[in-house]
Formats: sequence, structure tokens, C-alpha cells
Amino acid sequence: MAGGAGARDAAFPAGADEEAAWLLRVRETLAETDAALAARFDSGEPVERLVAARARSIDGLIREAWSRCIPADAQLALFAVGGYGRGELFPHSDIDLLVLAAEPEQHARREALACLFALLWDMGLQASHAVRSPEQCTQAASDPTVLTALLEARPLVADIADRGALEASIAPQKVWPARDYFLAKADEQRQRHARFGDTSDNLEPNLKDGPGGLRDLHTLGWMALRSFGVRERDALVGLGHLGADEAAALDREHEALGRLRFGLHLVAGRHEERLRFDYQKALAAHLGYADDARNLGVEQMMQGFYRSAAIVRRINDRLLQRFEEHFDGTAVPEPLDARFELRRGYLAARDPQWPHGDVAQVFELFATWASRPDARGLHSQTARALAEALAIVPAYAVAEPALRDRFMALLRGERPVPTLERMARLGVLGRWIPAFAQVSGRMQFDLFHVYTVDQHTLAVLRNLASFGDASTDDRFSKAHQVWPTLRKPELLLLAGLFHDIAKGRGGDHSEVGAEDAQAFCAAHALSASDAALVTWLVRRHLLMSITAQKQDISDPAVIHRFASEVADRERLDYLYLLTCADIAGTSPKLWNAWKDQLLADLRASTRLALRQGLEHPVDAIEHIAETRAAVRGLLSARGIGEGEADALFLRFPEHGFLRARPDQIAWQAQALRSAAPGEVVVAVRSLDAGDHALEVFVHSPDRDGLFAAIVISLDRLGLEIQQARALDGPGETIFDSFQVLPGDTRQPPSTADIERRLAGALSGPLERIRPARRTQPRHLRHFRIVPRIQFDEGPDGGETVLSLVCTDRPGLLADIAHVLRARRLRVQDARIATFGERAEDVFRLTESDNSALDAGSRAALRDALLSRIDGEANR
Repeated sequence: MAGGAGARDAAFPAGADEEAAWLLRVRETLAETDAALAARFDSGEPVERLVAARARSIDGLIREAWSRCIPADAQLALFAVGGYGRGELFPHSDIDLLVLAAEPEQHARREALACLFALLWDMGLQASHAVRSPEQCTQAASDPTVLTALLEARPLVADIADRGALEASIAPQKVWPARDYFLAKADEQRQRHARFGDTSDNLEPNLKDGPGGLRDLHTLGWMALRSFGVRERDALVGLGHLGADEAAALDREHEALGRLRFGLHLVAGRHEERLRFDYQKALAAHLGYADDARNLGVEQMMQGFYRSAAIVRRINDRLLQRFEEHFDGTAVPEPLDARFELRRGYLAARDPQWPHGDVAQVFELFATWASRPDARGLHSQTARALAEALAIVPAYAVAEPALRDRFMALLRGERPVPTLERMARLGVLGRWIPAFAQVSGRMQFDLFHVYTVDQHTLAVLRNLASFGDASTDDRFSKAHQVWPTLRKPELLLLAGLFHDIAKGRGGDHSEVGAEDAQAFCAAHALSASDAALVTWLVRRHLLMSITAQKQDISDPAVIHRFASEVADRERLDYLYLLTCADIAGTSPKLWNAWKDQLLADLRASTRLALRQGLEHPVDAIEHIAETRAAVRGLLSARGIGEGEADALFLRFPEHGFLRARPDQIAWQAQALRSAAPGEVVVAVRSLDAGDHALEVFVHSPDRDGLFAAIVISLDRLGLEIQQARALDGPGETIFDSFQVLPGDTRQPPSTADIERRLAGALSGPLERIRPARRTQPRHLRHFRIVPRIQFDEGPDGGETVLSLVCTDRPGLLADIAHVLRARRLRVQDARIATFGERAEDVFRLTESDNSALDAGSRAALRDALLSRIDGEANR
């Protein structure tokens, strides 16, 4: 076996000075090498050469350390394993080593090996190591992860016998036959993908381990090595398992992903595989991406990553199928019709020359697929044929009318949303609708949009499809009732497909998208009324969301304005469903029971306004009378007679019957039923068990700073306020309502605990209730929004409307309320809206004497708010 000079105490015969000088030279060499590689990277040299060059430079240093520590007669061999064994070392990659030796030799050379590993760390190489005999390698390789690392073994100090012994120890006859290894790695990949939500389209994706990342490419290589004994993709092409075009695509994306990873290591200055917000902008600048009029440089970089990951996943799926067929055979085809069949459950074209340049056959493929929900997927040969045929798929604008009819038939046929998803994933939809290709992989650098535009669009379509499913989704209280009333569901799907299609093209994406939708509808021969509906939905797809979340929908004037814009009940129902699907498809955390109820209330109020006629708006007196009657009915069902109900009504503010729903007032009346005058009453009820949404009602004698005390107390209880409504009641009392969500849904406080703790806090001195101090979350530091404060007159001139836009953070509302309390201002109403990192809050304020704020008070409040917001955000 190969060996070296002596043990650690003899490695530096001249003593400590020589050791220090040698280590200094090694560290300088490492630094110079890394600096030179970074410069070569910046000049555009392929990453494949750079990681190989770094591995070679480390090889030499490790061999030098070996020769200093390991005696020449030692029966030890040294191998690089894992990624280092593959000959790839990124700037901060792990250095994995295997020392191969019989067990007696391991014990005999323990001190020499300890000298080696200590020296490597002193050199600045964070190497991990294993010391095993061939028999121990066999045992350890029962773990497929260990076997995978050993498959990559590359000799550093070893002879032919050493290499043969290691290869024999992990031979398929001893451990993990090829088929078993393939199945284990395929299952490992599925589990790894599941940890990332089975999507690469995350805000902070993992370049290495995420779906479509470098690990997927490595996995294909390991499978090929174990199954066919080949390492290079060209060899797979020669064996017929990989097409030349597929190999070229994988080579291209491997370089693109490798370039991102190399740059990320440089920017982070450490081993980092996750494209975190901390590094995205710096990495984009380092790679030469620049902002333009339409897209930020970071968004351009991220779009490139998402597209690369999508291609890797697409080809990865095909290869896994081919490996499976290699081991298990192609099985007997099951004919479906003259053109298609099932092979091992995968849909395949029967003709090897399919589709013969005929785009109609491409659309026929998707129609057949839609009719067979039992199909496991698309057969790899047909998937490759489809990829090669993409160039013949025309844009709809230049397609023949017959092809447009076929596309609309897919939209009106069986399972249209899965069909659109498949067409998008396989590249057909982007060819047919070029605007969709432009938003493929397009991200927006904020925390509100957690998906790329194309993935958000598909999520919206999935939500729409769920409204028509037999099994209802508990997240949506009314959507499943509305869906069956739609005249043409495909029109709603078109609106969902186009609603964000103009993102990143400059201008108002709703207006530009409406123009795209209009052109599409005209080309596909939709009637004028159908085209008008789709176009209007795209243009106004944000109308209902903005109205519900930013305006007071208990105000009849707000309802009248909204109803006038919507104009008819058909538009209202289509817009309602699109809004529900859009909000729920933007972020998993954005949809909740409060928003569900809010939109349902807006729809119900608007339907009433439309039914009565826009020329006859509902006035406040009529609305209050209707609400009172409805509440009496609810209380009667709960054993509260009309006389007692009327007595309870005397304790309520009159305008409460204008702003609250009958069920809310009935619930509040029950809470007041046993309360004595002057008593603090706190009631909490669940809005939806699924997302822990709660409604908190507080009735109390009014005191200065009471609203702030409630808000701060809720914040200290870990509850995030979604909406706040403050009403003054008879006899100097308050009727405040809050819609809240627990910040931590794993251990949310119970309703009883909230009632007890909040009532206790409000029963004592309010000045002792102060905001909690919290550290700003890491991700918010990269999305700083310059605070904007605006003051307007209230509708009747007796109030001042404060509009605040700033970066959201934990405790923000509590801090704002604390400022308002310090200024002795009264909160009459509050609308709390959060969009990712952006808080947009509106407060209706008065002075302590219920008058509007004068110019001096406004200026002082602005300064106090800016000081508090900026001071806490920068802490």
C-alpha cells in the first residue's frame, strides 16, 4: 500500500516553527487558489472546470498532509468520496474522505490518523472522514446513503489492489443489487421532494436538495452507475436510455445550477445551499443581472433558476420511467383506441412516429389523458416525442380555427384543470399562449406572492376546480353552492388563466391582461357577451378583494358603489369565486375563515342591493330594522323573548345594527345577558376550527387608552389582529370586535384562557399594559418599505381617517395603538390588512372630545408614528 514520512511528532522535524511556516504556506495557497477560481468564475469560465480545478488543488494538499503523518509502510489507503470523490468541489463544499484498512492496521495507526485529521483541520480543510475495512464498508453500505458516497470513491493514495478491494466490498452481489438500489433512490427522491412541498417554486429554494436541483442530477448519475456501470450522460445516450437532446439539456441546466451554487458560496462566504433572501440580491448583482423597467435583476435570476429546475424535473421523470422499464420490462400494452395505449399504466402513443407533425394529435393526446384519470402519467417515449414536437405547436393567434376549437373542447371537456396543468408542465400551454410562457418561472421579490406567477395561476385553477368537486373544501363556506349556478364554468377558468398573465410586462397587469384575454376570446370565437365577461373579470379581478379588505362593507354607500361596478348577479358570482380562488392561491397562510366570511358577507349584501335595484339603495334605517328583526329571531330560538331582546338592544350602539351581522349581535347579546352594568365583558368564539380564526368581543366602560390596551393585550397573547372595529355604546361604553389568528397554531391559547386573561388585564390600570419588544424576523429585513402616512377627512367631517402603509412586523399594531394612546386619540374603527411584508392599515380617529384632528395634531401624530415604526424596525 502507498504511504508517507512519519507520525505527527515526526511530521515537522524542525519543530513548531516549521509547522507554523508550513501551515501558513498551505493556507496562503488555499486562499490564492480560491481567489483565482473566483476571478475565473467572474470571467465566465464554465463551473465544471472550476470545481474540478478546486478538487485537484485540494488533492495535492491532502496528499502532502498524508505524507507528513502516515508512515511509508502503513497498510492504509485514502479515497475521496461523495461529491469530492466525483471531482467536484465548490468554494465551501464538504470534503469527505475514506481511509481503507484492515481493522488491526486501523488500531496500529490510530495516532498517525489522528495526526492527519488534526492537520487537515489546522490547514483550514473541514474534512469529514471514515476509517473502515472492506468488510466494514460492506456493512456500512447497507445504508443506501453510505453506498452512494462509496460509489463516487476516487483514489488519492491507493494502489490497484486497494481500489479492487473497495469495489468488491460494495459489489451488487454483496449489497444493494441494481434494481433494489434504483427503487431505494427513487423513493428517497420522492421523500426529499415532499420535504419541499414537491415544488421548486419556493421563495427561498434549495439549489442542491430541492426538486429539480443538483441532487436530482446526481441521483440520475448514481442510478446509471449502479445500473449500467457508466458515469457520463453520453454513455447513457449510447445505451439508448437518454436522447442526445435530453443529454444536452441536462448538461446546460447542470451548468446553470452549478453557476448559481458557486456564486452563492462566494456571496455567502460559507457552505450554503439555500437561496435565501439574505443573498438573492447580492448574488444577482454578482452574476451580472441588472434591474430594468419591467423586472428586478433578482427576479430575472430567480426565473432562470425556476425554469432550469422545471426542465431537470421533466427529464428526470422520463429517465426514472426508462430505468423502471429496464428492470421490470415494458409489460403488455393495453390498447385504448387507434392512437393510444397504456404501458405499465403510462399513456403512450401507439405509433413510434407520433405525432407526425400534426398538432391536432397533440391536443388529442391531452383529451385521451383527461378521460383516463387512472393513468400514472405520460410514457417517457411519448413525453420525449411531445418535447421534440413542441416547435410545431403554433401560437393560438396564427393557428387554424379547427385547432382553436380543439383547445376550447379541452377547456369544456373532462377534468379541464388537470389538462391545463399538464399542458403547462410539458410546455404546450406556453407555446399556445406565448404570454403564459413569459410568466413561467417568474417570481416577484416580495413575501406576498409565495409562488411564481405560473404556479400561482395553476393553484388558482385548482381552487376553482375544487369548487365543483363532489367533496367540498371546508375552507370555503359558499363557493360550492355558487359553482353549480355558473352558466359556463369554462369562462371562469379562462379568467383564472389570464388574470395575472401580464405580470412583469409593465403597466397595470390587470389592464394589459384584459387586452390579452379579449384577443384570446375573439380568436376562439367566443360570443361578445362571453368575451366581455372574461375580459371584465381579468380587468377587475382585484375589485372584490380590495373592497372587502380595505373598505367598510357594512356601509351601505360602499355596497352601492361596489354593486354599481359589478352591475349584475352573474358577474358578482363569477367574481366572487375568482376572488376566493385567487386569495387562497396566493399563499397557504393568506386564506382564513375571516376572509371567507368577509367575502361571503360582501356577496350577500351586493346581491340584496342588486335585487332591490341600484336606483333604490338600501338606507341605514331600513337596514337597521332588518337586522333587528333577524337578531330577534335568532335570540328567540335561544330562549330569549322579545321583551328581553329589546332590553338588551338598549345597551347596544344604534349603528352596531348597521355594521354587524345578525349572528354577531345575537352572540354579543348573549354575552351581555348576565353582565352587570360597568362590568368588563370579554367573549371569544371560534370562526373556523380548521385555521383557528377567532372573534373577540369586548364590552367595557370607556377609558382613555382602552383600545390600545386591548390591542397590546391581544398581541401579548400571541394573537394577530386581522380586523378591528371600535364602536361607542350608550352610557360611555365601548363595543369593540376583533378578528384574530394565533401566531403559533401549534399551541394556540384556548378561548377560555383568552377571555380570562384579557378581562383581567382590562380590569386593572391600563397604563401598565405596554407593548412587548420583539426581534424583527430575518426575512423582513430584506423587504423594507418606506412608511407612508396619509390623513383624510371622514365622511361626515367629524373624524379623521389615518392611512398607514409600512413594513409589517410582529407587534406593529400594538406599537401603533400605543402611540395613539399616548396622543390621547380615540379609535372609532380600524381596518387591518397585511400583504406579505406589507401592512396597509386604516384608522378612523377623533380627539378625546370626539372631534376631528387639526393640522397640529396630525403633524405630531405623523412624527410619533414614524419615530416608533422606524425605531422598532431598525432595532
